[in-house]
Amino acid sequence: MKTRYELPDRNQFRREFEALAETRSLAAREIAEYLDTLFTPLASRPTVKSRVKDFDSYFKKHLRLLRNSEAPEMTEEITDLIGIRVVCPFIEDLVLAEDILKKELEVIEVERKGSDYSFKEFGYESTHLLVKIPGAILDARGSLGTEVAEIQIRTILQDAWAEVEHELVYKAEFTPFDDPLRRKLAAVNASLSLADIVFQEIRDYQRRLNGELGKRRDSFYKKIEEFTDDFLFDEIEPGGDDIEAPALDGQGSNGEAFSGTIDDLLLNALYAHNKRQFDRAIAFYSRILDMKSDDPVKSLIHKHRGMAHFAQSRYGEAVEDFSRSLELDPKSYKASYYRGVVHSVLKEYDKAIDDFTRSLSINPYQHYCLYRRAQAYYHLGDYPGALADCESALVLEPSVEPIIRFRDVLRNKLKM
Repeated sequence: MKTRYELPDRNQFRREFEALAETRSLAAREIAEYLDTLFTPLASRPTVKSRVKDFDSYFKKHLRLLRNSEAPEMTEEITDLIGIRVVCPFIEDLVLAEDILKKELEVIEVERKGSDYSFKEFGYESTHLLVKIPGAILDARGSLGTEVAEIQIRTILQDAWAEVEHELVYKAEFTPFDDPLRRKLAAVNASLSLADIVFQEIRDYQRRLNGELGKRRDSFYKKIEEFTDDFLFDEIEPGGDDIEAPALDGQGSNGEAFSGTIDDLLLNALYAHNKRQFDRAIAFYSRILDMKSDDPVKSLIHKHRGMAHFAQSRYGEAVEDFSRSLELDPKSYKASYYRGVVHSVLKEYDKAIDDFTRSLSINPYQHYCLYRRAQAYYHLGDYPGALADCESALVLEPSVEPIIRFRDVLRNKLKM
């Protein structure tokens, strides 16, 4: 049987607690601001929030620890007077954030909550780090009543569940014990966990798709440079004929891979496009166009297919696809620009200028479009117009070497 101890003096505790409360609040904000700067390099930057424990919560926790201790002098230290919450968009960001914190702070303890929760606790996963408060903040603020802070790392959905769980379970007079209600809470918990996983899968898919789009775009621009810049300079940079791309998963010669969702087909088309398998890419693009989709999607696919036709020097088909893309989406400034490029290759410079002008009317902040229109003006003998476009392009991007060299060519022509 435990020995009875004198109750702590609540008023004395309050005076001691509140004497440092404002300083703790300032320190908590400074810690959050410091952590926010640490996460600057991350592509998906977490949101950092701070909070300090209020007196009632502090005193209740002290009584609970006192009740569970063998002796008053053995009472555990309350380590969450200052709490920081790091809320990440995606599951993958949790590890990245934790690694940064471990590198930059002195970590005393790591606890992964939720993995061993019982069914009735409806727990959701969260990583808690107990860290030393940075010395610079302690030196600036003096005594805080603690030298540690608790940092919780969660996804957005984990944080949402933790907030609700805190109200429904932790702060409630009783927790749900009716089986149907318990099953509902467990289902919500599972749904949020699944949503986090699905969001991460979508994120991974977008990364793969954007990577393939970038490779395809670079290849397209390289060919544009080869066909439109050679009249200016003696040396032409070699074209990228050996573009690497991931293997085409599950695609047999009998065409069974030409089925699936629009996203699957588009990714396969981009893989083929980047491997310079243009006929196969065009087949994928055409398959997507045969499917039911809205006009913006069809406009995008026509634009991609036009680029594949252009890569094979099928300029008529490329113009048709870019024109169709513009019909479906009149605001597609890139389709107008691409069609202008094809007209430039075909030496149809008046048409090219019309297309470049249309593209710039939709989005005037395109230095490359101004550059291509300047080239078209040059071919028509309009050197002042070409120079004006060159100067405008260099206002947007002052250090693009080909444009600088072209400007010098034009100034020489005009004896400026």
